[in-house]
Amino acid sequence: MTGQAGIHPREYDVVVVGAGFSGICAVNRFRDLGLSVRALEAADAVGGTWRWNRYPGARCDIESIEYSYSFSEDIQQEWVWTETLPCQPEIEAYLNFVVDRLDLRKLIQASTEVVSMVFDEDNDRWLLTTATGETFRAPYVVAATGILSAPLDPDIPGKERYGGVSLSTARYPDDGFDYAGKRVGVIGTGSTGVQAVPVIADAAAHLWVFQRSAAYTLPSNARPFVPGELDALKADYAAIRAAQRAAHVGAARISAFSVMVEVYSRPALLTATPEERQAAVEERGVAGALYWSDVFTDMDANAIARELYGEAIARIVHDPATAAALVPTYPFGCKRPIIDLGYYEAFNRDNVSLVDLRASPIVEITESGIRTEAGEVDLDVIVFATGFDAVTGALSAIEVRGCGGLVLGDVWRDAGAESYLGLQVAGFPNLFLVQGPGSPSLASNFVTVLEDSIDWIATCLADLRAGGYSRIEALPAAQAEWTALTTSLVEGSVLLDPSCNSWWNGGNVPGKKRRYLSYVGGVPEYRKHCIAVAEDGYRGFALSTPG
Repeated sequence: MTGQAGIHPREYDVVVVGAGFSGICAVNRFRDLGLSVRALEAADAVGGTWRWNRYPGARCDIESIEYSYSFSEDIQQEWVWTETLPCQPEIEAYLNFVVDRLDLRKLIQASTEVVSMVFDEDNDRWLLTTATGETFRAPYVVAATGILSAPLDPDIPGKERYGGVSLSTARYPDDGFDYAGKRVGVIGTGSTGVQAVPVIADAAAHLWVFQRSAAYTLPSNARPFVPGELDALKADYAAIRAAQRAAHVGAARISAFSVMVEVYSRPALLTATPEERQAAVEERGVAGALYWSDVFTDMDANAIARELYGEAIARIVHDPATAAALVPTYPFGCKRPIIDLGYYEAFNRDNVSLVDLRASPIVEITESGIRTEAGEVDLDVIVFATGFDAVTGALSAIEVRGCGGLVLGDVWRDAGAESYLGLQVAGFPNLFLVQGPGSPSLASNFVTVLEDSIDWIATCLADLRAGGYSRIEALPAAQAEWTALTTSLVEGSVLLDPSCNSWWNGGNVPGKKRRYLSYVGGVPEYRKHCIAVAEDGYRGFALSTPG
C-alpha cells in the first residue's frame, strides 16, 4: 500500500529501520512481545551489509558458529555452515533462512527507503516518510541501520566522464561481474580491497591496485569444515555460547580480534632479544611481527613491530620496491585487523601491479582510466573499495528530527558522535539505536552485542508499557558521562594516534569530527552497565507519561 506523505500513515507499536542482522533479530523479538512491528529496508531483500556487499572474496572475520544468532536452538541445529569463516553468499542465505524459518518476511517491507523521521512532541510519536511518500507512525523507532552501511563516494575528479565499467564493492551487482580478459583497477586496500584483490587477480588480464594506505593484514584461517566437525560443534553449542558471552570481544574462538586478545599473553617486544624477534617472524610470519604484549600500549614497541612486519612482507613479496610500499605507515592496532586469503602473494603474479598513491597520488579519472602524477593507466573496469562512513553515516543520511527540531546528523557533525550507552541520543526520545556510537560494536562480534542490545530494548519497551510511560529520553548529563568514560578507556593508546585515519575514529571521512566510536571495556562489562541502568529505574533516562 502506497500513500502520500502525511496522509493516513500506517500505525505500528514499533518501526524498525533496516533488515540486516539487527533488524531481523529486532522484528522477531518485538513480535514475540506481542507488539505490532514493521521493518523498513532500503534494499530489495533482507541481509543488510551482507546484501549490499557482494564483491569477490567478501567474507566474515569471525567464525560462523559465533557469527550467528543464539536465540533459537532450532536454527542453530538446523542451519548447516560449510566453512569456519563464512563467505558473503552463505551469510546472506543464512539470514534468508532465518527470516523464513521464523515467518518474518510478512513483517519486513523491502525496497523502502526511509528519508525522514520526525518526532511529534505533543503525542510522543515518530512519523517516518519514505522516498515514495509512504508514511508510518509509531511511538518507538529502532534504528537497525548497521555500522558499515553508508559507503563513501571518493572525491576524485573525472569520475562522471569515465567510459569504462565502474563498480562499487558496497553496491555490487547481484549477478557478479566477469573480469576475464579485463584491465582492472581497484582503488582502496582496506578489508574490502584486501579480500577482493586475490580473487580479481585470478580472472583479470591485469590488475592495478591503487593503494591509498597500506594495511596490516593477517592470513585467514578460513577453511571448509571437515566431516563431523560441525556436528561436534553443534553438540557443544551451549558451552560455545557461554564462552562467547563471557569473552571480551564477544567471540571466544578464532576471529579478526584474536591477535588483539592474544598479544596480552605474549612476551614484551621491548625486552625481547633481536634473535627472539627474528625467530617470531620466521615462525609465524606477519603475525609473529605483531604478537607482542606491549604493541598496543607502547609506541616504541609498536614502531619496532611495524619494522618487523615489513621484514615479514619482504619474505613473501618478491619485488623489493613493492614489498616496501606495502608496509603500513600508521601504528598497528589503530584500525580493525584485516584477515586475507593470499593478499601479499597476489603481488608475485605477473598480472598484478601496485600503484602506491603515497608516492604518486591520483590526479583524475579520465575517459579511459586513472591518471596519477606518474602517468595514466588505461582500464576497462574501476572497482571502488573506498570504505564507509561508519556507525553514524546511515542514520545521518536520514533527516531525523527530534525535540525542538534538532537534526541528528547536525548534532553529530557539530558535537561529535555521542550517545548514551550506544542506545539513545539526548534530544531524540523513543529512538533506539542498535550499536550506536559508544557501544562495543566496532571492536567486538557484532552479533553478540546486537542480541544484548535488542534484548535490552525489548525489556525497556515492556517496562514502559507496564509503567504507563509514553516517552523515554537519554539525559544530556548521562550521555556526556558515558562519552567521557568511553574516551578515557582509549586515552594514551594507539587508537587515538593522530596519524591514523580509521573508520574506527571517523578520520576516514572528510569533515567528520574525530572521536573513537566504540566502548573497549569489553562485551561483558558493557552488558553489566546496561543491565544496571535498567535495574536502577533506567538511570540516566527521563521517563514520562502522556500529557
